[in-house]
Formats: sequence, C-alpha cells, structure tokens
Amino acid sequence: MDILVWLIPLALFLGGLGLLGFLWAMRSGQYEDLDGAAARILFDDDDVRKDKR
Repeated sequence: MDILVWLIPLALFLGGLGLLGFLWAMRSGQYEDLDGAAARILFDDDDVRKDKR
C-alpha cells in the first residue's frame, strides 16, 4: 500500500506532462495539415534531387 503513495502522484504527473505536450503540439500547429503529408508521398521529387547534385 505504501507504493501507491508514490505511484498515484507519479501517474498524475506523467499524465499532466502528456497533456501539456499535446496542448503545445496543438498550439504550435503540428496538426494543421493532416492531408499534406499523405499527398506529398504521391509527388515525385527525383528531378529536384538531381538538380541539387
């Protein structure tokens, strides 16, 4: 039972850190363009890479 004195606050602290990380990601625009990454894989960028060499 003594371990619960440590585990419950630790779980609450880690949950709060996760929530803060999620809120930071939402405010910094991490989830703004969900379709862009899915569509970006369809485009062929080989021509651009050859020009840089």
